[in-house]
Amino acid sequence: MITDGFTYIAILVAFGGTLKLLERNSGSRFFEYVPAIVLLYFGAMLLSTAELWTRNAEIDGAYRAVKSNLLPAMIFLMLLKSDLRQIRKLGGKMLLGFFAASITIAIGFAVSFAVFHNQLEADAWKTFAALSGSWMGGTGNMAAIQGALHVPDSSMGYTLLIDSIDYAIWVVLLLALVPYAKHFNHWSRADTDTLERVGLSLGDTDTSNQKPLDATNLLFLTGLALLISAGVQLLAVDLPTGPFMTTTTWTVLIVTVAGVAAAVTPLGRMAGSEELGSVMLYIIIALIASRANFAELTQAPAYILSGLLILLVHGVLLAGVARLFRLDLFTCGIASLANIGGVASAPILAGAYSQALVPVGVLMAMLGYIIGTAGGLLVGRLLAMIAG
Repeated sequence: MITDGFTYIAILVAFGGTLKLLERNSGSRFFEYVPAIVLLYFGAMLLSTAELWTRNAEIDGAYRAVKSNLLPAMIFLMLLKSDLRQIRKLGGKMLLGFFAASITIAIGFAVSFAVFHNQLEADAWKTFAALSGSWMGGTGNMAAIQGALHVPDSSMGYTLLIDSIDYAIWVVLLLALVPYAKHFNHWSRADTDTLERVGLSLGDTDTSNQKPLDATNLLFLTGLALLISAGVQLLAVDLPTGPFMTTTTWTVLIVTVAGVAAAVTPLGRMAGSEELGSVMLYIIIALIASRANFAELTQAPAYILSGLLILLVHGVLLAGVARLFRLDLFTCGIASLANIGGVASAPILAGAYSQALVPVGVLMAMLGYIIGTAGGLLVGRLLAMIAG
């Protein structure tokens, strides 16, 4: 049994790195449906359940120090590529589809929680708020909301289970619907003429000013992100707090604004921010999962069913929006997966339609990173009202 903090962190980072290496080099289509980050959830939870490490003061201290300081740095880095000037190129209908997906997901959370909340744990609204951050943005948003609402990692096991199992089902379903796009588009009376033009426009983005990835970039961006993290945390301490606006909430919101603002500066064109942000995300997710335990998942069926109900409500309402505004299946599918799956899976679905449309999936997913944290916090407030 591991008792020192450094070994605990080292094992989690090595485990995440090994899974990512397998995802890149194995050539297996398995990782298209179950990304490495999902396997990291389950793997770290299994190691925790097997009690590979103990919960002593040293390991708890290492966990808190790494997670609390890396989280703002990760959010900043992941938002550096979220250039709002590029997102405008998506066009009105695609942006409509994205926000319709976000709103219908929020409604799905409200309906599902109203149905199932009596069968869930007392503070389940907090874990569902964290999940809504993931399903309206990405895993980084989930981690941000978890920190903002002070959700214990031991309570995140159910959320990770929903985020893994229900998400995987949804990805498979959306990929399976690709051959039926013409039928859906005929039903929704969609005009698909602009899709190819949008994809080509995004694909022609000028990247000549982007410096190549090198050690200088990595060192500078690492130092900047950590300095931003330290500065934002110091600033947040002096801001007013209340039942919903905690110091951590302020930290997350301020660093989100800082990241979006920095994205339109030369920092947004520097290579390395995505790679560093991804590394930090994997470390944070491994840390969260390392505090969960499969042995505690006695109420898992209710949580899995609640997740499926969220997706059902979202899917039905989004189809209604498509019919009303004549949206095509590609726009609806990418909007949905950009919210629920983020940058890890939206480009895969886009590529299933056309390689020219992959940039659409990427930009929609990046938009999710921008709104996911604020959206999840708003959903959390709604769920708290339902919980009474």
